[in-house]
Amino acid sequence: MGHSAPRYAVLDGLGDSVAATLGDRLLATRFTQGEYCFTVRREAVAEALDLLRDVHEYQQLMEIAGVDYPDRAERFEVVYCLLSLTKNHRIRVACTTDEDTPVPTVTHIWEVAGWLEREVYDMYGVIFAGNQDLRRILTDYGFRGHPFRKDFPLTGYSEMRYSEEQGRVVYEPVKLAQDFRNFDFTSPWEGADYVLPGDEKSLGGPPPTATPKTTDKPSDTGAGAAANKEAAKPSENADAKEGKA
Repeated sequence: MGHSAPRYAVLDGLGDSVAATLGDRLLATRFTQGEYCFTVRREAVAEALDLLRDVHEYQQLMEIAGVDYPDRAERFEVVYCLLSLTKNHRIRVACTTDEDTPVPTVTHIWEVAGWLEREVYDMYGVIFAGNQDLRRILTDYGFRGHPFRKDFPLTGYSEMRYSEEQGRVVYEPVKLAQDFRNFDFTSPWEGADYVLPGDEKSLGGPPPTATPKTTDKPSDTGAGAAANKEAAKPSENADAKEGKA
């Protein structure tokens, strides 16, 4: 029995035909996860995408994604996900850049790229040359940094709360409330040289008693033949249950 997921549409010779179309714009080709990914020169990415739309019929730009590789000289990879409606097929096109080098915009090819490029700019700080409205789209006004960069702190730089005094939402530097910051890893079984929290009552030992209680005889504990006889009697609930049965 076949798998329930649909199969990938495999186009024979696609890699070679795209390579012939892109020429020296193409840097590398790889086939992963059932899709081709073509890495092109950054300055030629708009030309490459235009050719793929017109020549190879990849009409729709579905997504622009960013990836951060901090160890690379050009740490950011911008990935364009394309869909061909006529071929029922998807491919990816990628280029690399750094914090300062802009990537050519593709808003003149697909208008939807305006918002997608803004998302990558907001999350990663990648600049797109030619985008007439390159501003943040997901974070708030005055947000500091780019959240999807690997060196961005998980706590961020500021936090938001509602101020009862001012009657509005205010932004403040992140303050981590750590009331139990001073941790003690000394085992209490080995004996600490100070009083542990909750042990204050045991400093003087158990309170003294006037007459210590002893159980020298069974009668002192309430045990014996009389107690055993009383314990052997059935309970009233048991009698009631037997009557119902």
